[in-house]
Amino acid sequence: MKLVLIGDGESPHLLKWARALQPRVRLWAISSRGFAPGWELLLPDAQRLALNTAPDHGGGNVALIKQLPRIGNWLAAVDADWLHAHYLTSHGTMAWAAKLGWRLRAQIAGSAWGSDILVTPTRGGGWRWLTSKALRSCAITTSDSVYMADRMRELGAGEVMTFPFGLEAMPKQNAKKQPWLCFANRGLEPIYRPQRVIGAFARIAAVQPEAKLVVANDGSLRAELEADVAARGLTDRISFVGRLDAAAQAAHYARSTWFLSMPESDSVSVSVLEAMAHGCVPLLSELPANRELIGDSARGLIVGAVEDLPARMAALDTARLAVVNRDWVAAHGLFEPHVQRFLTRLRELSAA
Repeated sequence: MKLVLIGDGESPHLLKWARALQPRVRLWAISSRGFAPGWELLLPDAQRLALNTAPDHGGGNVALIKQLPRIGNWLAAVDADWLHAHYLTSHGTMAWAAKLGWRLRAQIAGSAWGSDILVTPTRGGGWRWLTSKALRSCAITTSDSVYMADRMRELGAGEVMTFPFGLEAMPKQNAKKQPWLCFANRGLEPIYRPQRVIGAFARIAAVQPEAKLVVANDGSLRAELEADVAARGLTDRISFVGRLDAAAQAAHYARSTWFLSMPESDSVSVSVLEAMAHGCVPLLSELPANRELIGDSARGLIVGAVEDLPARMAALDTARLAVVNRDWVAAHGLFEPHVQRFLTRLRELSAA
């Protein structure tokens, strides 16, 4: 089966898909940007097309639209069975436009990433139409949460496969947990509400003298957050460590007992799955996908008002939850079995 991945080749998430697919299909890839290190180990230059644009992933990016003739001609030469678009409003639009304009025989599979379904269609009628058009052009789509799958069907999607964008392997347990060490690594951007993470930790720190927070990642709010931490007198208890490589991030997960993630919109987060696989207890914002992940407080806490948060945390058996969370991810959150199921379905649809 010949399959073309279409997405952001600088994203580690698309690279993870490529690693999973490459042994099982004849793979090509189009990136709206460039390709991160690691792609050259999977695909030769002739099987990769870098458009080197800077799309905002909201759809309608002029530079990306101008590349459509190049995309269409390249795809016509590949003559794939499937175009697999990641992030529906930008790359999904590119896939259906190329299929229509160049009369490609390929079917389209679309993988939703979160804000393309949960945020973009709410911006106005044009965005909703674009998202619906991309969804309806797909023979099959994937979602990483039941909640997002329901939204996709409301927007016109047909068949939706739901599975987490999980881990490639379970991490080893190789560090002792520090009881009140907290870790956060979502982007320091408004949609991830890092201010709420700081506010929640400030409440924890007021009650627990041992509590410390490590904030990884970067973003436009970093300077504002650092100033807020200084104003709260918490500079000795909250450290900003910037972007981390996989090994450094795994080391922080391994030592931390708590993981904080409080975005305003999200599907099932890979970061939360990683944290749970390392035995962390997640403290999450009130979102449907977060409730899917942790059940009815079976594997962590949904954080609303923070006044009683330290008491709720103290009531949990974190050693037991570390085992529970690892077991849950091992049973439900590994990526490879779901990729196998996805490819089986593509082959069935190809034969129909």
